Amino acid sequence: MKVIKVGIIGGGLMGKEAASAFGRWFVLNDFPVTVELKAVCDLNGQVLDWYRNVPTVTLLTTDYKELLASSDIDVVYVALPHNLHKDYYIEVLEAGKDLLAEKPFGIDFDAAEEIRKAAIRLGRFVRCSSEMPFLPGPQRVISEVQSGRLGEIIEVSAGFLHSSDLDRSKPINWKRQNKFCGEIGVMGDLGMHVLHIPLRLGWKPYQVYAQLQKIITERPDGKGGVAFCDTWNNATLSTQTIIDGKQVPMALEMKRIAPGETNTWFIEVMGTEGGVKYSTKDTKTLWTFHINNGEQLWQRTDLGFKGVIFPTITGGIFEPGFADCFMQMLAAYFAEREGALSSKFGCVTPQEAVDSHALFNAALTSQKNNTVEKISYTKLGMYEKV
Repeated sequence: MKVIKVGIIGGGLMGKEAASAFGRWFVLNDFPVTVELKAVCDLNGQVLDWYRNVPTVTLLTTDYKELLASSDIDVVYVALPHNLHKDYYIEVLEAGKDLLAEKPFGIDFDAAEEIRKAAIRLGRFVRCSSEMPFLPGPQRVISEVQSGRLGEIIEVSAGFLHSSDLDRSKPINWKRQNKFCGEIGVMGDLGMHVLHIPLRLGWKPYQVYAQLQKIITERPDGKGGVAFCDTWNNATLSTQTIIDGKQVPMALEMKRIAPGETNTWFIEVMGTEGGVKYSTKDTKTLWTFHINNGEQLWQRTDLGFKGVIFPTITGGIFEPGFADCFMQMLAAYFAEREGALSSKFGCVTPQEAVDSHALFNAALTSQKNNTVEKISYTKLGMYEKV
């Protein structure tokens, strides 16, 4: 079987999740290729020590150029702060490697567009990370929407909610500083997860009214002092999109300070004849709405593992978790790279990542001026202004 060899730049939390998925690649049933982690780069030698337990890894380095120079690497997964995306992503592509990029695909719109253009110019396969839609529940939401059972869609809501930033003693990190994570703040961190399914369904917003919040503006700096947090903690975006030729409101939430929410991703779609909703707060549950003899009914369906996109050895009655949806996302990346994705749900494309930045740009302007802003996609060179 063909073996795809992978390198990771940025060996922290997400790098370790990727390594874990590659290490159990054999659980995928009848997958067209084998994937092996061969090299890891991180500036912190202690982080690299963890990867010494991965038997397939042959190169551990603090110099990413050494990794890119290796002829033993086909694909590079880069998990670095947003301000580093553009330079590192383009250098990966120029080294002749394919790229699995972390969101938001650049610190801002211009960076994302440069990466997209570089991928096209260099003929490399590039996709962006977004894991949650690869759970069985979100896939069932897509199926319900596409079935036509909902009738005329009249409203959409989606979001990703965290609450760990409620802890004021939590030390500052790069995600809480504009110079590292970008002026878009929480939208860059969580927004691609929220937009992945709407954009894939063709529900691209054409206008937005944004309510952005800076709630906790100071945190411990880890050195006994205090550091200023200048990023947006929460974003509530009231958007409009077009579905089947009609204007539909679409509410999008991205929050780091959402009391009661640990790591909740959700989507709800309502129509004139039915509805569907799913939340990771209850991972096994899909809710569907329908009308029967004039009565309005919500039905709960318990989901198991059999709804995953790429079958594995895991029994169909068991519950999937984050490690599983992360592995499903990686499987989608490599299946599409091999031309074997077919009609299955795929990873975020460079175009979708750039489209998300167009929305975030308009949201910043909306917040600044307290206005409803049209979203301009004209910089892409392939969309007319709405």
